[in-house]
Amino acid sequence: MNALTIDVEDYFQVEAFASVIDPQNWKDYPSRVGLNTKKILDILDESQTKATFFCLGWVAERQPHLIKEIAARGHEIASHGYDHQPVYRKSPQTFRADVKETKQILEDLTGKPVSGYRAPTYSITKKTLWALEILAEEGYRYDSSIFPIKHDLYGIPDAPRFPFNINTFHVKTKLIEFPLTTLRILNLNIPIAGGGYFRLFPYTFIKKALRHINNKEKQPFIFYLHPWELDPNQPRINHISWRSRFRHYVNLDKTEGKFRKLLSDFRFSTVLEVLSIKF
Repeated sequence: MNALTIDVEDYFQVEAFASVIDPQNWKDYPSRVGLNTKKILDILDESQTKATFFCLGWVAERQPHLIKEIAARGHEIASHGYDHQPVYRKSPQTFRADVKETKQILEDLTGKPVSGYRAPTYSITKKTLWALEILAEEGYRYDSSIFPIKHDLYGIPDAPRFPFNINTFHVKTKLIEFPLTTLRILNLNIPIAGGGYFRLFPYTFIKKALRHINNKEKQPFIFYLHPWELDPNQPRINHISWRSRFRHYVNLDKTEGKFRKLLSDFRFSTVLEVLSIKF
């Protein structure tokens, strides 16, 4: 059983556009997160699959009906922070306020405890490990923010590749970490957990790699997707770098088909259920 996760954020909120879109101007962009999230919900209903939805507090405040619908359809609601700002741009005080507020917003809407957290842009790095203790103190049970790869924006390359207790990093907390899935090849971790990597790599490679995780390494993998990745008709953002343009727009028209194949080839559930099986 593997963990399926959806990061509920809109196309204009991604880090790739942060240099040209100020969060204060988010309200000026047409929102598509509701429509795209409901598309994912319908696809999951068709395959009778449950998932964990990491939701932004900003989205939840403006579209409470969306959060309630996700929960009503039997999925887990978890926190993606309030305003999609990387942890390394926050102080411990502002981070605590962020995760506390978002947890309260989501719990008020669903009437259920929020156990999980995922940092925007996977921004739990070696410089921000202090955030993990704060998460535990604020009542979170697990985190899924650490990517065991080298990347210009995130990553802890030498982190464990599979679920582990956070005290591995000498952080005194009972928090469990479910790191983003990688394939180990020649002492290098290859990201295969979803998102842009899922859109970029051929599906045959992704399938073979994930099968290796399940069958050879005997481990669950965690997969992630954003609602905007199933939306090739989303408004285009101008004046961004070629790298950001490539990362965001590559193969958007192929995501839905590949996602449907993934759901038919593997067994998925929520992070909470997979961790309860694992531990």
